[in-house]
Amino acid sequence: MRKLNASFKYHSRIAALLGAWSFLFAFFVRPFQHGTMDLAKWISVSLGYSLLAFLSYLLLAWLQKWLYEKRGDWNIVLEVFAYGLFYSVFALSSFAYYRSPIIQGFYSFEEYLIKIVLNVILVLTPLLFIARRYVQGLLPPAAEAIILTGENKRDRLMLKSSELVCISNAQNYVEIYYLEQAQLKKKLIRTSLKQLQAEHDFLLQIHRSHLINPVHFKSWKDANTILLTQMELPVSKTYKKQLQSL
Repeated sequence: MRKLNASFKYHSRIAALLGAWSFLFAFFVRPFQHGTMDLAKWISVSLGYSLLAFLSYLLLAWLQKWLYEKRGDWNIVLEVFAYGLFYSVFALSSFAYYRSPIIQGFYSFEEYLIKIVLNVILVLTPLLFIARRYVQGLLPPAAEAIILTGENKRDRLMLKSSELVCISNAQNYVEIYYLEQAQLKKKLIRTSLKQLQAEHDFLLQIHRSHLINPVHFKSWKDANTILLTQMELPVSKTYKKQLQSL
């Protein structure tokens, strides 16, 4: 695994799924029974466990996104670390909740790990694995995904090649125009047109200041201007011939 779908939107859905599962597990399994705990009490306790599972995974989602953007890749060691981090945060926070005045539990931390957390791990891991694999499968195929990088650490944009419309020169930077949910977006990174064209040979130069993705070429507006998806660009005489063959 070299790539990770770090979308916070998708992982927040996993967090909601884990929260719902934690509620059902606590309410129906009732892994402990201390004192008088009626129906209303168990609903309250189960909601607490649900919220802790939800927040624990949201923390993981934020940290893994930050780590992936910093490293630029993902591997099995980091994946195992992600599982370990989620269960560690959930175990510590839920134990504090268990020993709080709300539940007034009397298990030691070791007993709590063995009698409750271990059962959670055994039952929840397959669900967590399937959910993360599903989200991973939403990434564009490797052949279609491209990564545009610049000189700075934050100069990084991953998208489908079909979403890239054009790249324009902006002094020591370039402006990358791309589609996101059918809306034209722009990102500025510090690099050169020459460098990006060398890395992505499907890009076509139409001007000393512009590269285009040919799939977004629509038509000629006039003798020196072309229409692309949601924008237009000038064409210089030097590059007009190869563009006319499209």
